[in-house]
Amino acid sequence: MKPASRLLVSLAAAGAVCLVQGSSSAHFRLDAPPADHAQNAQGDPQKAEPCGGGTTPTGMVTAVQSGQTITINLEETIFHPGHYRVAIAQDPSQLPAVPDVTPGATDCGSVEIVDPPALPILADGMLLHDAPFSGAQSFDVTLPDDFTCDNCTLQVVQFMSNHGAPCFYYHCATVTVQSEPVMTTSATTGAGATTAASGTTGSGNGATTTVGAGSGGGDGVDWVPEEEDDGCGCRAAGTPVEGMASLALLGLGAVALARRSRKR
Repeated sequence: MKPASRLLVSLAAAGAVCLVQGSSSAHFRLDAPPADHAQNAQGDPQKAEPCGGGTTPTGMVTAVQSGQTITINLEETIFHPGHYRVAIAQDPSQLPAVPDVTPGATDCGSVEIVDPPALPILADGMLLHDAPFSGAQSFDVTLPDDFTCDNCTLQVVQFMSNHGAPCFYYHCATVTVQSEPVMTTSATTGAGATTAASGTTGSGNGATTTVGAGSGGGDGVDWVPEEEDDGCGCRAAGTPVEGMASLALLGLGAVALARRSRKR
């Protein structure tokens, strides 16, 4: 065989391998609540039950309230048809096993969707799809009114159909569920940071995201005090920052007109 022919055969074989690998992998990244272990842009590691198999803890803990609705933000970085399931338990060992898979054209054909869900499952069959998403996705899950836990595990499982085994990928977040309203409103940076806003994370190790049902209204986010006065005594109450420049220009114009009047 000529060298050129051997090169073409090698390239074709490499392309076939890439196609096979591409068709047998799928990935998702958990963006919120923040994952309890570090993940790369593709969401790896995520194949080991029950939480993906990560070895680098993030130290992130999300504080929520009983009965609260939590928004799950994720991105499917490599497409495969399927859906997502969310469960919660005080200990990872108490999370439910993945359902039995019925093979189809591939090892991963179909699974039963739990509807209606019951603890420890919070939601099942979420984002059911057979075409690629256009970008990051989100959906809501609601905690039971009487459920509380301290540093428990919120698990998000992806089921992939038309896929070679394994059929499931995993990510987890650490969550504390309180029975009383979460009223933390501070926002600091560094180690032990606390943030009182939905879907945001503090920086530094041991950070806490507080997502509570405060009295300020909105999507279950704590009330955060309005911006404190910036010390400018001439700023009218309720005047937007953007309008201050206009007020200053008007004042300068009035001074200029007064000076011209005196010269005349």
